[in-house]
Amino acid sequence: MFIFCRSVRMARVFRFSALALLFLSAYCLADNQGEEIPEDLSVSELLERANSHLTRFDNEPELIEGDIAIPSEAEKNADPCTSRGCKWGKYTDGKVYIPYYITNHFSSREKSIITRGLESFTSFSCIRFRPSRSSDRDWLQIESQNGCWSYVGRRGGKQVVSLARSGCLYHGTVQHELLHALGFNHEQTRSDRDNHIRVLLHNVVSGMEHNFNKIATLNQGTPYDYNSVMQYHRTAFSKNGQPTMVPIPNANVSFGTAREMSRNDIARLNTLYKCCE
Repeated sequence: MFIFCRSVRMARVFRFSALALLFLSAYCLADNQGEEIPEDLSVSELLERANSHLTRFDNEPELIEGDIAIPSEAEKNADPCTSRGCKWGKYTDGKVYIPYYITNHFSSREKSIITRGLESFTSFSCIRFRPSRSSDRDWLQIESQNGCWSYVGRRGGKQVVSLARSGCLYHGTVQHELLHALGFNHEQTRSDRDNHIRVLLHNVVSGMEHNFNKIATLNQGTPYDYNSVMQYHRTAFSKNGQPTMVPIPNANVSFGTAREMSRNDIARLNTLYKCCE
């Protein structure tokens, strides 16, 4: 685990009959929808796999860039909301307390994956996710809805973060969606993107080009980060398996392979929320 502000310093054996083992493995498969990653997939690949063939219903928010929820078509090209005051507030002790509620959609094991993602922010930032109380006016409600998605920044009231039981319950995926809720967009939409990534729109699925629109992001003085957990992979939204993004000037640079937050992700989080002051 990376630290930005400071450095931190017998198996019991059971005998089962073949039938019992069969029932046990079936139970574990049903109860364990996350963390067991069968392939060497990055967070961006996991998100695309989970969200690629979803059908959006009338009562669900529209998604842009794969997993960012927006309330209306009008906000597709909006500036980052952190410039308009959608950050979560800091308390007098210097911590940012964000209430959350995990619905009963999840098994105990699945809740532990989510909780581990929530608690990971404590080790490298002033962000403190805490269980919600009846007196809280604003909170994150973590549900298993249709795919993996989140709104960007604090919106007020009950704010849904969707982590579908099928495909979304991985540590890095939880961190990715929480970073959206904290006010962060995808790396490839950064205002300085064109200095680091060339977008190949001719390879993008028709109708998905808006996923590569640049945003007037607040980059917190950090460099473009190919290793960010918010950077999508080389063939994201590809219609033909060919790259939709190529690094420049070196096209061979690896990117979009993160499985958890990078040093720069942590640095810009701490800068945005002034965690070291």
